[in-house]
Amino acid sequence: MKGQHSSRAQQVRRGDGLSPTEASLLATPLDFLSEDHLRERQVCSMIDRLALSGPFDPSAARAVLRFVNEELNLHMRDDAEDLFPMLARRCPVEDGIGRVIARICTDLDEATRLLPGLQAALVRGLDTGSGLASEDRRLLTRFACHVRRHLAAENAILLPIARARLTRRDLQQLSSHMRVRRGWAPIAEAPDAD
Repeated sequence: MKGQHSSRAQQVRRGDGLSPTEASLLATPLDFLSEDHLRERQVCSMIDRLALSGPFDPSAARAVLRFVNEELNLHMRDDAEDLFPMLARRCPVEDGIGRVIARICTDLDEATRLLPGLQAALVRGLDTGSGLASEDRRLLTRFACHVRRHLAAENAILLPIARARLTRRDLQQLSSHMRVRRGWAPIAEAPDAD
């Protein structure tokens, strides 16, 4: 019965992936990151629809632009400035975390390189009301592919290792930094945190 209640609470807490990640989850930063990944997967699906569909969907284009302009950089900074360095410090060599982080960074770097082209293509589509050129469609598909690969590695490898290796103090620090990055006050650290 208790497990059933816990499962139901998790379902209620989970967002739809279409709205920005609920700020209250910042208290549990790994859950926030997991939820943010759901959001990114939904955005990748919107990008795929834009790249594959005939008629241009202005509402999907605006939603993608809003995400890449307002949310994506925050998530990338959460990873690069906090999560990755914390894992590198906490994980023993046998975890192979350095290789995993390097692989994820390669995909993030490529997505970052493609981002201005994605933004320009969507803005052009919104300004002109015309469909996307075939080279724009290919760029959108490549961008979504790199983001998905980063998400797959982070969900399957990094987050489970983070749950096992990061201390309570690490998680409090991660939460505080993520809150500050989003313009929220940091949570005071407990003096007896590990």
